[in-house]
Amino acid sequence: METSVRWIFRAGFSLKFGVPVNVYHAFNTVNTVSPMLPIVFDETPDRLIMHKHSNGYSVKKLSASCLLVATLLSLGGCAMFSSDAGVGRAASWNSIAGWQQDNLHDAWDALAQQCEQAGSKPGVEPWCKASAELPSDPNTDELREFFESKSRPHRLHGPYGRRDGLITGYYEPLLQAALNPDSRYRYPLYQVPQELLVIELADMFPELEGKRVRGRVVGDKVVPFYSREQIDGDELPLAGQELFWVDDAADAFFLQIQGSGIVQLPDGSKRGVAYAQQNGHAYRAIGKDLIEQGEIAVEDISLFTIRDWLDANPTKAQELMNRNASYVFFRDSGEVTEEGPDGSLGVPLTTERSVAIDRRVVPLGSPLWLDTTLPDGSVYRRLMFAQDTGGAIAGAVRADVFFGRGEQAAKLAGEMKQKGQVYLLKLLDGDE
Repeated sequence: METSVRWIFRAGFSLKFGVPVNVYHAFNTVNTVSPMLPIVFDETPDRLIMHKHSNGYSVKKLSASCLLVATLLSLGGCAMFSSDAGVGRAASWNSIAGWQQDNLHDAWDALAQQCEQAGSKPGVEPWCKASAELPSDPNTDELREFFESKSRPHRLHGPYGRRDGLITGYYEPLLQAALNPDSRYRYPLYQVPQELLVIELADMFPELEGKRVRGRVVGDKVVPFYSREQIDGDELPLAGQELFWVDDAADAFFLQIQGSGIVQLPDGSKRGVAYAQQNGHAYRAIGKDLIEQGEIAVEDISLFTIRDWLDANPTKAQELMNRNASYVFFRDSGEVTEEGPDGSLGVPLTTERSVAIDRRVVPLGSPLWLDTTLPDGSVYRRLMFAQDTGGAIAGAVRADVFFGRGEQAAKLAGEMKQKGQVYLLKLLDGDE
């Protein structure tokens, strides 16, 4: 008995020393243990006891049903919940809520554009080959038949089998800007700095495809690139490399979070600004800081409440923004057209059909089925395409919906923080 229970906790829950571990909802307890610490039952059937450790030991009560489940799992030789997130087994199309109601024709442009502009990329090419048999402008019924005959939906899951994840939104903001600074336009948007060094690790280690290190050279060493606090500090290490100047520091900050936007110059002309590079520092959500400081209640946190706080606390605003050391650099993407900005896949984003994902789990270009709600509680189920990434988008069941541009897009993106489920559509063997 001792061996089987110890196996469950080691293999099933990947416990780490000093880290509070949620023994999933079925177990209804939280514990803190060290790695590989042997666990045994005592004579009382509803208690679990850890062997004494140099840091002491703790005893947590578990329900009898919990222990029964744990024992049965160990005897079966596998755990019900894996600690790893990833892609689950194929589901039937009949089990996908909302699939028959979505107007798939609205999603065709997203697939057609990525086939036209990125059709040779690994995650895109198989779908382009499979869809070549479709008419040039297929209707919804033809598209539904295509996806049902060529692919199956696979539910994405988080650690321990969690099905629900976080669904957020982003949009293309409009900023007021100028080419040169003055008393109004004082806050820079930087182009990629000349001193930024980007090392693609796959050049040396092919197994690290997609991994990179960013820094700068000081003497004969590569050191971390400047943080937000350093870039926006008094020394201004990137002076002379400004792309545009905007009239609001918070607007510049949130533009970096959105990843792309539009600047309107004093003569009324508009230019696109697109993500070009990043300084290599990890993204930090300042909304979490405001919640922890008791400044904003967790249920009230949104882009708008954060923005209101920054406006109301000008002496503290920069300090808070500096906590997010990540800094984004832009490029001028030219005159604004009806098309959306380019995402990480290199194709224009399609409003409410493109999503940002974690490319470590979902290949760029993949079709996805999204099952969530909008901030007003209405059901939101539709076919999406993984065409972008983002520093805050991490995890299997995680998607960031592109809502386009304009006031309504800003409202949806700013308030969107919904629970949701995501399915990855995978081609059947033989169609890949």
